[in-house]
Amino acid sequence: MRSTRSRKVAAVAVTVPAASALVVLGTSSGASAHGTMSDPPSRVYVCKNEGPETPKSDACKAAVAAGGTQAFYDWNEVSLLEAGGRHRQLIPDGQLCSAGRAKYRGLDLPRADWPAKRMSSGAQTITYHASAPHSASNFEFYITRDGWSPTQPLRWSDLVHIQTFNRQNPTTFTKWTINIPPRTGRHILYSIWQRVVGSAEAFYTCSDVDFGGTTTPPTDPPTDPPTDPPTDPPTDPPSGTWTAGTAYSAGQQVTYNGATYKCLQPHTALAGWEPANTAALWQKV
Repeated sequence: MRSTRSRKVAAVAVTVPAASALVVLGTSSGASAHGTMSDPPSRVYVCKNEGPETPKSDACKAAVAAGGTQAFYDWNEVSLLEAGGRHRQLIPDGQLCSAGRAKYRGLDLPRADWPAKRMSSGAQTITYHASAPHSASNFEFYITRDGWSPTQPLRWSDLVHIQTFNRQNPTTFTKWTINIPPRTGRHILYSIWQRVVGSAEAFYTCSDVDFGGTTTPPTDPPTDPPTDPPTDPPTDPPSGTWTAGTAYSAGQQVTYNGATYKCLQPHTALAGWEPANTAALWQKV
């Protein structure tokens, strides 16, 4: 029933006048501020626009498989009600895009194929879509460090601060100009919207951007190819019981609750990403 009701709220908000829409959205979770980055679009905004039931990109399909469709109907609620600036204390490494909430765990999938906006260094205009704005708010913007890999879980230590705008009074679509440092390849633009007056709620976004080139330096080809290749194809026996915090490679097999699973894509396991719960990451053998 909760899922159906939330989807009806999203549908109503499209058809009612703007002022009424703010009321509808603002009352869906008891808070009066909601939003996410729209340019470059956050992961939740991209998958919401693709359509939660029939996403187009492989990354959004995997995110829906990992966490379900409801997260993308509630695209403007990737938040913590009682954050109060304690972002790093409350959100574990590897769960920055979901704000540490299982409902949004699909946003944390470390993949190199998330839809990304082309970006260059220097002054860039970005846009935040606040479906229910709230005055006197602080907005922080970060970008991943030089050399960061999109196939690894996002950690707080991967973020480089760009700029903070304090005591802002956002409108439905608010624009800022920030100075992007030089980067190559894929990166994440990360934002934190911290409400200050009347609530300790904070909102978090991950927007994928692409500067062109590659983040992985090329390697020299081997000068002496192996002369004695194995005659039998290697096998992948189970490498042990699935354990959170372990890095798994594609093809690796583990056991979980008495069953054997094969890893579909490289990742570092997180609580909530158990093989039985994440069809995008594990296949039962």
